Amino acid sequence: MPRRYWLMKSEPNRFSIDDLRAAPQGIAPWDGARNYQARNLLRDRVKAGDGVLFYHSGTATPGIAGIAEVVRAGYPDHTAWEANGEQFDPKSTPARPVWYMVDVRFVEKFRQLIPLAKLKTTPGLEGMEVARRGSRLSVQPVSRSEWEIVRRIARNMDPG
Repeated sequence: MPRRYWLMKSEPNRFSIDDLRAAPQGIAPWDGARNYQARNLLRDRVKAGDGVLFYHSGTATPGIAGIAEVVRAGYPDHTAWEANGEQFDPKSTPARPVWYMVDVRFVEKFRQLIPLAKLKTTPGLEGMEVARRGSRLSVQPVSRSEWEIVRRIARNMDPG
């Protein structure tokens, strides 16, 4: 199966690219998605080896902070079973999980965040889900050409 690419959103005050880099072996679960469309992607389509654009959302300047790689395909999100946790969902049980997560590994932090405003004005990225008005999905497919354009932007923004 060919490698797929994704944009995954996280609020950096909850989980940032620096948190991922600091995790043991730079690997952490991508948990807490509570949208059925995102869940379906995590459960059915996101696979080990896929590339991830790590997107910081919920900030004054949202944008892509760096790159991660999926190291474990979708499995039940156990945070939904933690009764006192923020992600608790009484409909989800170990026997009948509702929500799924993947594990990701830190690859690279960009020296500069690529702001959403830059993504919206870059030729070739106008079709990206994140650039569409009102887009809130936390896990989004990215085409290979979009992935390559973002990587090129990051190289051109980064000195050296």
